[in-house]
Amino acid sequence: MKIGIPREIKNNENRVGMTPAGVFSLKKNNHTVYVQSNAGEGSGFLDKDYSDVGAIILSTIEEVYDASEMIVKVKEPIASEYDLIKENQILFTYFHFASSEELTKAMIRQKAICIAYETVEDEDGSLPLLTPMSEVAGRMAIQQGAKYLEKPIKGRGILLGGVPGVAPGKVLILGAGVVGVQAAKMAAGLGASVTVMDVNMKRLRYVNDVLPNHVVTAFSNEYSIRQHIKTHDLIIGGVLLKGGKAPKLITRDMLKEMKPGTVIVDVAVDQGGCFETTRPTTHENPTYIIDDVVHYCVANMPGAVPYTSTLALTNVTLNYILKIANLGWREACNRDKTLGKGLNIVKGEIVYEELVGIFDL
Repeated sequence: MKIGIPREIKNNENRVGMTPAGVFSLKKNNHTVYVQSNAGEGSGFLDKDYSDVGAIILSTIEEVYDASEMIVKVKEPIASEYDLIKENQILFTYFHFASSEELTKAMIRQKAICIAYETVEDEDGSLPLLTPMSEVAGRMAIQQGAKYLEKPIKGRGILLGGVPGVAPGKVLILGAGVVGVQAAKMAAGLGASVTVMDVNMKRLRYVNDVLPNHVVTAFSNEYSIRQHIKTHDLIIGGVLLKGGKAPKLITRDMLKEMKPGTVIVDVAVDQGGCFETTRPTTHENPTYIIDDVVHYCVANMPGAVPYTSTLALTNVTLNYILKIANLGWREACNRDKTLGKGLNIVKGEIVYEELVGIFDL
């Protein structure tokens, strides 16, 4: 198979879809790999690193799309890429279709084979290709939240860990999944006072078992959320509905209940966000303020730490890329039901149940 690795062109996206080690493995399986010039530069991989293991370096993104049967990316194609995608071309990347009607209709129109990292699902319900980026984003949420709590950036002026004689900051985490657990670990490590909320008692019991005693759990409902947001300094939104839009757990009117300078970080922004006032931001302009509440809603948080993120992602995607390349997408998805769950749009038709009806399609 001919596999293409284009340079990511979304704002401040420095990750790349494959490392030189991945190219090496594909070449050993007799596949051809095209890499756009400087595609790996943001993650610390030079063109020479790729060419040394057998990749063919192409100058432009148009050449990569034109030469390839499968495109391996990190983020969803943006508008300037839509017309580069060919009928029956395989795209393997994060899509998050539920948050973009434009992207969904474009991929239907192009009649491509769209396999989404975020819906590849194991038998136990876990999402192996979403997990590493959720781990990165969960940890980053605290790192970024702590920074934006500083007064010069319009935060409350709180040091999360406190100091002797001064109480630590209070962190509220909505969702006890991968993002929530990783965020809680980081916040607890800084010495913050941490509350994790969820509707799943099994997840709350897990958090209670594995995290330190100063991480407490609470069952999530609207009344309880309204009470907690009044007293917390940093609020992390980390809820996920597989393939669907995230629920709006914090509404516009709730912002007035928060202390001025409270920071809210919406890690669910890729799936539409779990705060009513969420709108996607970039690493160039990461925050905005509504009702004196600082919103951090960067849609590609792991892109700020591309070396770590690229390695973590390709650790889990490469085996699936090899299956698709070796067997073809249809046979690979038939043999591996986990991979099969990643099929979202095939030749102009939506084939992922959770997407049906979201945009009246």
